[in-house]
Amino acid sequence: MTTSHFTILLGGNITVTDRLQKAVAETRVIAADSGMRHAQPLGLAPELWVGDFDSSDTALRERWPDVEQQPFPAAKGVTDGEIAVSEALSRGATRLTLVGALAGERSDHALFHLLYAVSLAERGFEVVLTSGDEEAYPLMEGTSELDLPSGSLFSVAGFTALEGLDIDNARYPLANFALAFGSSRTISNVAEGPLRLRLQSGKAIVLARPYDLTGA
Repeated sequence: MTTSHFTILLGGNITVTDRLQKAVAETRVIAADSGMRHAQPLGLAPELWVGDFDSSDTALRERWPDVEQQPFPAAKGVTDGEIAVSEALSRGATRLTLVGALAGERSDHALFHLLYAVSLAERGFEVVLTSGDEEAYPLMEGTSELDLPSGSLFSVAGFTALEGLDIDNARYPLANFALAFGSSRTISNVAEGPLRLRLQSGKAIVLARPYDLTGA
């Protein structure tokens, strides 16, 4: 397989949806520790399994005896997820779908994944984070379009102050808006179909719930 689109299986919880299955179809797959448990429900066959394996039980490891394993010590300076992403980049990844990045017992890991996604986007990589129920997209300077169903909830969370923010095709559009750091002004909007955003300066993440039509 020569695709440069990699799926990284992380340890957070997921919901298997049609949208998630479509997102990971025909991708190359690397699992990070207990993220391997998502492979079977999604019908994926990872080419590599990395981590310290402290959260992978014996049954899970025995279920995938033929997958190449790359073990690391528990006392290390990076997460299993970052190791998996680094391995994908070394194998030619330009596009990354991080599955299980947004939910689970460890909010510190979820926050790291959001910040890491923005840093990857700054380096020119296309990144999507997903739990199936929720998706996240780094928002960088320039123009972006997100293919969201009409009626789905979304929020823009600034990691810095934002300048020149435009939100089009949404219930609450904005034009050339300055968002103060820490402001909740851009929380809980509703997409009216594919969402168009523009940003002059700043760093942010768009959190979207494509199956949540409670705001419709």
